[in-house]
Amino acid sequence: MGRPQKISLAEAISLIHDGDSLTFSGFTIWRRPMAAIMELIRQGKKNLHLIEVNGGTHDDMLIGAGCVKIWESCWSGHELFGKIAGNLARKLEAGEIICEDYSHVQMLYRLVAGAQGIPFMPTYSAMGCDILNPEYDMLGKAGLRDGSNPKIPAKKYEMYKENFTGSEVALIPAAQPDWCIALVQMVGTEGTVRVLGQKYADDEAMKAADKLIVITEQIVPEEYIRREPEHNLIPPHLVDYVVELPWAAHPTGCYGAYEADGAFIKDFFAKTRTQDGFDAWAQEWIFGGKDHQEYLDKLGVARLETLKANAALGYSQKVKRGSR
Repeated sequence: MGRPQKISLAEAISLIHDGDSLTFSGFTIWRRPMAAIMELIRQGKKNLHLIEVNGGTHDDMLIGAGCVKIWESCWSGHELFGKIAGNLARKLEAGEIICEDYSHVQMLYRLVAGAQGIPFMPTYSAMGCDILNPEYDMLGKAGLRDGSNPKIPAKKYEMYKENFTGSEVALIPAAQPDWCIALVQMVGTEGTVRVLGQKYADDEAMKAADKLIVITEQIVPEEYIRREPEHNLIPPHLVDYVVELPWAAHPTGCYGAYEADGAFIKDFFAKTRTQDGFDAWAQEWIFGGKDHQEYLDKLGVARLETLKANAALGYSQKVKRGSR
């Protein structure tokens, strides 16, 4: 099998079309492909369909920029640096995007089914609550479950009385997005992917998507990465494109490489509670430079050095973490 193609970030994002469905690596403010998010905004992508186990700073930024039409997930926010996703909340209240609400476990099971190539997963999760209330099938109410889009299942769920115990379970449809954009610490020269620290739902997200773009902090010799195969997550034949781009998760964190930039995320949350505020923020931080390198130049070496993790400890000793 051939190796994945090594390309630039701009080239990778140019392959994504308006209306495509996307999922991402990471969890809330950890290991999100933020450089890719900003490039999606710079390239003016529209009507994107996000399918995620959970949201975070990345999708709130995309939504604030007007890039998203449909958001399927369970929650979005910035943890202690902003709680809820303000741009998502504003767009939902204005009726500017469609939100399909599932529970956390249901979203995970959708990607599990997609990764395994099966049509659904059974679960007791969220039974008895309004997530399974037909009134809140928002894609159905929008007339989008008509089969015209193969990424939108005909039903949000199906109740099923199984034959082993006679109990009722919910069948949750598989999710197979067009793209997964993953941010990882290390990729071998042949394309083997290694994730350090918590892996979240990365395995399922990467395998469920039709195409996989892996953005890595560094490319290392394949011989090195295969010395400890138990630490590797994805084999080369599942990877389509590799982008080598240090600091590509900023302002979210990347375990073993750098911390989440809490002050940056907190500032983003505070300044983007209105659309005018978001537009001004984006003009400064997204459109204020032509690419990721100019973004890093604007952040400055001193700030990045503070966030940089100690190689032995896996975290920064320079970040202030609060006091009693």
